[in-house]
Amino acid sequence: MRTTNPIASLLGSSPFKPLQAHMRIVNECVTEVPALFDALVAGDNTALVEQKDKIFAKEGEADTLKHDLRAHLPKSLFMPVDRRDLLELLDLQDTIANVAQDIAGLMTERDMSVPEGMAEPLAAFVLRCIDTCNHAATIIEELDELIESGFRGRDASRVQEMVEALSKLEDETDDMGIALAQSLFAMEDDLKPVSVMFWYQMLQWIGDLADYGEKVGDRMLLLIAR
Repeated sequence: MRTTNPIASLLGSSPFKPLQAHMRIVNECVTEVPALFDALVAGDNTALVEQKDKIFAKEGEADTLKHDLRAHLPKSLFMPVDRRDLLELLDLQDTIANVAQDIAGLMTERDMSVPEGMAEPLAAFVLRCIDTCNHAATIIEELDELIESGFRGRDASRVQEMVEALSKLEDETDDMGIALAQSLFAMEDDLKPVSVMFWYQMLQWIGDLADYGEKVGDRMLLLIAR
């Protein structure tokens, strides 16, 4: 009998299909983050709240799919992939959406303003971190080819190269984040201490988007290695 459960239906063809579907939603979630900062810089509170709502909705969508996938993932899979590896990869993906939600929540719960001179480098930093997540999502789309090739050969080499490129992207975000933190440090005496504290937290969370994107790539390398 054909199942009416969409997750079970996806799992029937491959456990990677819902994993890929989850990462697409996560990527849609983080792609809304730059507009959040645009609204903050423009002082447009209406747009800020609208972006927050979009991010929260996507995070909720990703969360629902994550729980469904966990509930329906078979105990044993007829393929060279450990169930625990898939679940860990799923958790890493989900953390990216969680961080995006944290950023949106902080920006709307507190009346924040971008310190003078930080708007442009901050926008560049945010976009680079989103690039890293986009790249991680592209790597997850390679799972189909990896399955067909048995996680070996040209497809595996291509994914390894993509993960190396992902690591370089993440390194760039580290440098950009450090430069912004140094700018903030130089302005500490002119800003309210609480504002400084929140901005250091914000910079950390933005960088975390790239960090978890890189961890998704690293987990893919582990799948190939096994």
